Amino acid sequence: MAKDFRIGMIGYGFMGRAHTNAYKRVSDFFDLEYRPVLKAACARNEESVKAFAENWGYESIETDWKQLIARDDIDAVDICVPNNLHEEIATAAAENGKMVLCEKPLAIDAEQGERMCQAIEKAGVPNMVWYNYRRVPAVTLAKRMIDDGLLGRIFHYRANFLQDWTIAEDLPQGGAALWRLDAAAAGSGVTGDLLAHCIDTAIWLNGRISTVNAMTETFVKERMHNLTGKKEPVEIDDACAFLCRFSNGSLGLFESTRYARGHKALYTFEINGEKGSLKWDLHDLHRLEYFNYDDDERVRGWRSIHVTDHGGDHPYMDHWWVPGLQIGYEHSFVHQVADFLEGLATGQAASPTFRDALETQKICDAVLSSAQSQSWTEVA
Repeated sequence: MAKDFRIGMIGYGFMGRAHTNAYKRVSDFFDLEYRPVLKAACARNEESVKAFAENWGYESIETDWKQLIARDDIDAVDICVPNNLHEEIATAAAENGKMVLCEKPLAIDAEQGERMCQAIEKAGVPNMVWYNYRRVPAVTLAKRMIDDGLLGRIFHYRANFLQDWTIAEDLPQGGAALWRLDAAAAGSGVTGDLLAHCIDTAIWLNGRISTVNAMTETFVKERMHNLTGKKEPVEIDDACAFLCRFSNGSLGLFESTRYARGHKALYTFEINGEKGSLKWDLHDLHRLEYFNYDDDERVRGWRSIHVTDHGGDHPYMDHWWVPGLQIGYEHSFVHQVADFLEGLATGQAASPTFRDALETQKICDAVLSSAQSQSWTEVA
């Protein structure tokens, strides 16, 4: 009989739905010692959170997160709210003995993130940050191939994350739907929202980033603010590009923007090594492109690996359908829940923990600092 893992969800937006779907599906496909139970959903708007809870199957609701974390029937708190609220909620939840799963980025900045790490570690509660792209089977396979030495020494890492949804000049900022455009709520723009994903994946695959040289741009300087009704300066970055050096000697190139017309969520990376190369595209997320220089010259070239096989050869896929049938974006969250619950059973923490995610936060801080100073900046 599986043990109950009782969830208190704070927030009901896009990520709240993505996480909830993972909790609902994981026990159907993974044989785990713990079984998620949707105990309570929490948000300030009672009518909205009630509708969310009824639709997704939560047993109860709260309109005050402090009431949620005080409940004895909650084991873990899942934080899916704007970035400026992460620290207070995570710290209080840890002090109440709750496990904490927090949306990315970890915090507004590394200083705040360090305080969160200390609070979590002092309380000794299991914790994790939702960098879900690590759990895409093709990306996990890339990790295994790199660790097994198939690429040899790494020379280059490049990644981009392109969107186009903020181009309209009359799009307002702030409020429930558009908090990502408000620096007070988000901390930064594409750096913390999109590049954070690219950075987390990069340091997981290729190791620590030591120095960065960045540029940012805010294309629309003023927008009407939904909370004040007045035009106010836009203080987040609409676009960011940076060069970097990894500690292993390889070079990195990263770009992100919300002004790439025609792109809704183009996330790609490519890694070049002495023995071969890998590349991956979120739009074709079940495929991993691989070039092996040791192939016979007559057939040497890029190959497309359809990451759907079973038997342990392809990560996670033996939990799903027959080989050849692909899975999607939502399954990466299911895999992250499965790994977290497996970690509870084995005592081996699933990554990225708060401390792991703090490294990404430090790099984001260095990128923004570099853009401001227009100089190479060391990662703290």
